[in-house]
Amino acid sequence: MDVLEIKDLHVTVENKEILKGLNLIINKGEKVALLGPNGHGKSTLLNAIMGNPRYKITKGEILLNGENVLEMKVDERSRKGLFLAFQNPVEIPGVISADFYKSAIQEHSEKRVSLYQFYKVLDDASKEVKIPFEMFNRPLNDGFSGGEKKRNEILQMMLLNPKIAMLDEIDSGLDVDAINTVSECINKQFEENGTGFLIISHYARLFELIKPTRSAVIINGKVVLEGGPEVYKRIDKEGYEWIKDELNISIENENEKTMNQVSIGVCATKEIIKNEK
Repeated sequence: MDVLEIKDLHVTVENKEILKGLNLIINKGEKVALLGPNGHGKSTLLNAIMGNPRYKITKGEILLNGENVLEMKVDERSRKGLFLAFQNPVEIPGVISADFYKSAIQEHSEKRVSLYQFYKVLDDASKEVKIPFEMFNRPLNDGFSGGEKKRNEILQMMLLNPKIAMLDEIDSGLDVDAINTVSECINKQFEENGTGFLIISHYARLFELIKPTRSAVIINGKVVLEGGPEVYKRIDKEGYEWIKDELNISIENENEKTMNQVSIGVCATKEIIKNEK
C-alpha cells in the first residue's frame, strides 16, 4: 500500500518558522481533509512536500513508501507518484498545453507513448473535466479563466494518475457546476485508482461532495487533531473556537482582522509574514 509519512517536519518561509514539528500520514485509499485557520501551515505543508524552494525544511522527514522524498528533485517526486494542484495555477505563455501534457505523460511512462494513445487519453480526460479539446492548442493556462485553470489542474492529475494527490483549494473561484465536475473527477480517481488525497478547502461544499474519510487540523504549525468527517462538519458549523477551548490551545496569529482580509486566492502565510514585518 502506498503511504506518505511526514515526521517532525519544521519548515521556514522567509526566515519565519511556519511548520513546527508536524506529523501526518496519508495512505492510498484515503481522502484526508486538511483544515486549519489561515496562515497556520496548510499550503506550506503541500509546497514543502512537493519541493518548492521557497519553503526551507530545517528538520524532519518526508517518506513515500519508505523512500526519502527530501533527497529527490521535484521532477523525481512527481515521477514517484506525488502531485500538487496549485492554489493559483500560473500562466505559461509559449508552452502549448498539449505539448506540456505529452511531455509530462512520457516522463511518467516506462514505454514510449504513441501519439494515438496520447490523444485518446487527453480526449477522454477533457470530456471528464469539461474543457473543450481545442483549448489544448493554446499556451498553458494563458487566457484561461480561473475555473478553467482549476479544471486544468484536475485534468493533469488524471493524466498522471498519482499515488498521492495534494489539492490546494481546488474549489476556490469555481461556480456550482464546476465544483460538481471537479468533485466527480476526484471521486472517480479515488474509486478507480485508489489515489490517496490530501485536500485543503475552506468550504464544506466540496467535502460534502467528495466525502473525506479522515480530517486533520493544523494549528500553530502542527497537526493538533485528527478524526473522521465529524471534525470538518463541526468546524464548518462552529469554527475553530471549540478546538481552542477543548484542547486548551492558544492559537497564534489570532488576528481576525488580518485573517479575514486574506482572500481565498492569496497565500495566507505570505500575507501574515508581510503584516508582521
